[in-house]
Amino acid sequence: MFKHFLAVLTARNKEFTRDRSSLAWNILFPFLLVVGLSLAFSNDKRDRFKIGVYPAQHQLQAEFLELDYIRYIEIDDLEDATVKVSKHQLDMLLDLSGSKYYVNDSAPNGYVLEQILVNSPGMNLSKTQVSGDDVRYVDWALPGILGMNLMFSCLFGVGYVIVRYRKNGVLKRLKATPLSAFSFLSAQVASRLLLSISVTMIIYIGTKLFLNTTMNGSHVLLLLVFILGALSLISLSLLMSTRTSSEELAGGLLNLMVWPMMVLSGVWFSLEGAHPMLQKLSLIFPLTHVTSAARAIMIDSAGFLQILPNLLVLAVSTVVLLVLAAWFFKWE
Repeated sequence: MFKHFLAVLTARNKEFTRDRSSLAWNILFPFLLVVGLSLAFSNDKRDRFKIGVYPAQHQLQAEFLELDYIRYIEIDDLEDATVKVSKHQLDMLLDLSGSKYYVNDSAPNGYVLEQILVNSPGMNLSKTQVSGDDVRYVDWALPGILGMNLMFSCLFGVGYVIVRYRKNGVLKRLKATPLSAFSFLSAQVASRLLLSISVTMIIYIGTKLFLNTTMNGSHVLLLLVFILGALSLISLSLLMSTRTSSEELAGGLLNLMVWPMMVLSGVWFSLEGAHPMLQKLSLIFPLTHVTSAARAIMIDSAGFLQILPNLLVLAVSTVVLLVLAAWFFKWE
């Protein structure tokens, strides 16, 4: 069985690496995207302020909490929100239960909001000053871009290929060989995992060297996140391709999975302040957990226990999706 697995794995790797245009695009596109974002947002000027308000279910009525051009974000975790103020992710934090406010001493937006606050009636809060460096948008977006590239590579590099094999009769020929469905599918998973992780590492190293992107956590833990994320996405793609024989239908199904994940997984913008239903809906997507865990490691120095819920979701979804894919798979 291992001999059959190795033969399919080698053949799939050669098929991908010999397609030089596809290989180059998989590496260059995300790197160019990161470079473009770094240039576009190098002098990022936000057109509105973000203020965290704790506790979330507050009863205070004040003019300051009804100003235009300010997004008020309800906060459940005061300690986590304080860290966000230090990283310039929140311009100000109001602790209404403790009658104080938090502001970063090096944040221009925080200074402006503080001047408005101290002159607002009904807002008698004491000041707590925090400090910390600004997080560049490119540093914030990089984990999402790496996850997005992983998503495209895993979904289209496995599901679409298997559908093409089925349509062209390749699977029908393989069925006549001693190759089992388990060996075939596991080889596809291993091949795509190896290739997607290799490309992700190249992109990460390239952005680190040329853009000096932030990495405050463990590289080993980050690698674990991307491996589990890739396995989960590959499993999702396999399930889609188990009985599909039309490339057009496969493309539609893949896009049906891709676009909601791109919009709702926090790749380009934070979901803080979004409708609670959207935040809950985003948790069903593997890309959400990959992006959240990678961002927590790279920016917030999160350890294993902090991202354990994300890892568990990715691991469980991988097992469930692989079992379903093996159950429903057909050669023809």
